[in-house]
Amino acid sequence: MDARTFSQINGKPIVQSTGYATQPPLQRFLLQCHQDYVTDSSGAVADYIPELKKANPAHFGISLATIDGHVYDIGDSAVPFTIQSVSKAFVFALALELVGEKRVEAAIGVEPSGEAFNSIRLTSDNRPFNPMVNAGAIACSGLIHQVDGESAFDRIQEKLSQFAGRELGVDEDVHRSERLTGDRNRAIAWLLRNYAVVQDVDAVLDTYFRQCAMLVTARDLAIMAATLANRGINPVTGVRVISPYVVAKTLSVMTSSGMYDYAGEWVYRVGIPAKSGVGGGIVAALPSQLGLGTFSPCLDTHGNSVRGLKVCETLSARFDLHMLNRSADVRTCIIADYDISGISSRRSRQPHEQQILEDHRQDIRVIELIGALNFAAIDYVTRRLSSEPPAAPLLILDFRRVPDMTQAGARLLGENLAVLGKTGVTSILAGFEDQSPISAVIRASAGDETRLRRFVLLDDAIEWAEDQIIYRHGGFIQSKETSHLTDQMLLAELTAEQIQALAELSTPRHYDTGQRILGAGEPANSIFFLQSGMVSVKLASGVRLASLGPGMVFGEMAMIETERSADVWADTAVRCLELPLDAFSDYRNLNPQIGLQIMRNLSALLARRLILANAKVDLLSAY
Repeated sequence: MDARTFSQINGKPIVQSTGYATQPPLQRFLLQCHQDYVTDSSGAVADYIPELKKANPAHFGISLATIDGHVYDIGDSAVPFTIQSVSKAFVFALALELVGEKRVEAAIGVEPSGEAFNSIRLTSDNRPFNPMVNAGAIACSGLIHQVDGESAFDRIQEKLSQFAGRELGVDEDVHRSERLTGDRNRAIAWLLRNYAVVQDVDAVLDTYFRQCAMLVTARDLAIMAATLANRGINPVTGVRVISPYVVAKTLSVMTSSGMYDYAGEWVYRVGIPAKSGVGGGIVAALPSQLGLGTFSPCLDTHGNSVRGLKVCETLSARFDLHMLNRSADVRTCIIADYDISGISSRRSRQPHEQQILEDHRQDIRVIELIGALNFAAIDYVTRRLSSEPPAAPLLILDFRRVPDMTQAGARLLGENLAVLGKTGVTSILAGFEDQSPISAVIRASAGDETRLRRFVLLDDAIEWAEDQIIYRHGGFIQSKETSHLTDQMLLAELTAEQIQALAELSTPRHYDTGQRILGAGEPANSIFFLQSGMVSVKLASGVRLASLGPGMVFGEMAMIETERSADVWADTAVRCLELPLDAFSDYRNLNPQIGLQIMRNLSALLARRLILANAKVDLLSAY
C-alpha cells in the first residue's frame, strides 16, 4: 500500500493523499466537493438512448483547468463517456469559423427557447431557436456538411480534438444506438429539410449522431472549456484553436441557452457560460480564469447532471465567480508615472550630457502599466493623459507587465496617441515583442502621421528618449573619440603627467562589432579605458547592465574582485587601452596618492550607480 489513506463514504473507498494539508487550496476544495456530493444518488441515468442506460451511476469526476495550463483532477476524471450535447457548443464555434457569422445566423437563431432540448419547434421565421438545442445543433452539422460533404465529421472530430488537446475517439455502440432510436431527431431534421435549413438528411444526421458519440473525459472537458476561457488558445498545448471573435459568440449562446430550459436559473445561480449533455458531462468556461469539466451520469428532470450542477454552484458561490459580479479599480493599471529625475537608462553619459538630462528631466514622461488592460482601464489612462496633458514632448508607455489588452482598449489608446501626436508629443511604446498584434492595433489606430516609436525594452526606450533630449540641446557629439585619457572619469583630478604615465603602462586594443571583450568568470586582471566606440555590460542571461561610450572605463570592478562578474560586448568597432592590474599596482605603490584618488573616483562611480538603483526602488515603492 502506498502513502495514501482510504476512508469509506457510502460503502465506497475514497482516496485522499496524506499530504492533503500541503495541497493547493483549490485542489482541497474540489476534493471536498467530491466527498460532499458523491453520496447524492438522486436523478437517473438517461435511457432514451438504450446504450446510455449502461452508464455506471457511481461515476463522479471533477476537473478544473487554469488558463496557464494547470489541471486539477478529482475522482473519476479520466473515465471516458460520450460527449452528447456538450459537443453543440464546440460545433457551433466550428460552424462560425468555417462558414461565417452571416451564414450561420441566416440558418440558426440565438434566442433561448424556454423548452426542452429536443423540442420540435422553430422560430416564426422557421429557424431553430439557438445552436444549443437539437434543432440548432443539427443545423450546425448541416452547415459543415454543406462545406465538407462526407468529410464533415472528420472536420468536427479534428476540431474537438484540438480543443481537448488530444485525439478523441467515438463510441460506436452509442453511435449505432442513437442512429437506431433517433426518430425524434429525424423528425426535426426533416422539418429543417422542409425549410431548406439542411439538405441531405441522412448524411447530416449521421454526422450529428457521430459527434454526440465522441468519447471524452472530465479532464478533456476542462481543457476544452479552458480553451474558450483563454480566448481560443489551448492552455495545455499552446495551439490557437479558434479566434477570440468566435469564442465571444460561442460563450454568449452558452450563457443564454447552454443549460436547456434551466438556463435562466443557471445564470442566476452560477453565472458561468456552460453546456451540459445527457451523457453526464458539464463544461463551464469563465473567461480569462478557468475551465471546468464534470462527469456524473445521473440527470435531473432538465437533463443536467445532478452532482455536476452542485459542484458548479458551490464553486461559483464559494469563490464569487459569477461573471456579472465583478469589481475592479481601473486606477491600479498605472504602477508608476514619473519623469527621469534621478532615473536614467543604463547608458552611461559624459558629465556634460548628464547635466543636459538633469536640466531637462521633465521633457521625458514615463508611465508604467500593469495587469490585463480592458476598455475601462485604457479609458482611465487616456483620461489621465487628457486631464494632465504631458508637458513632456516625449511620452513613454511601458507594457512589460501587461499580459493582455482588449482590441477595444488598443484602438482607444491608439486614437489618443494620434491626438497627442498632433500637439507635438512623440509617443514611445515599450514592452511589446516585434510581432505583437496589440502593438499593431495601437499603431494602426494611431495613424501613419503619429509620432510613434516602439522598443522591446523600457531601458532602450528611455535611452532613445535621452538621446533625443541631448541632441535637441546641442550636447550630443556623434562618434566622439578620445585619443587620450584626460576625459576618463576614473582618472578625474589626476595631472596630465600622471595620466600619461598610466597610458604608457597600457596596451592599445581593438575589437570588432559583436566581439566579446570580457567574459563572466574570467580572471579580473586589467582595466579598460574606452577611447572610441560603444560597449555593453551584460549578464550571462543577456540582460544589459550598462552601455558605455568614449571617455568611460569598463572592467574597473577588477580593482575589488578577482573574477569578472559580467560579459562586455563591443556594440560597435571599439578602440581602448588595457591597463594590467599588476603594472597599475606597481605604479600605485610608488605613487600612493594617485592610487588613493583613483579609489575615490571608483567609489563615486559606484555610489552614483547605487543612488540610481535606490531611486528606482523608491519610485516603485511609492505606487
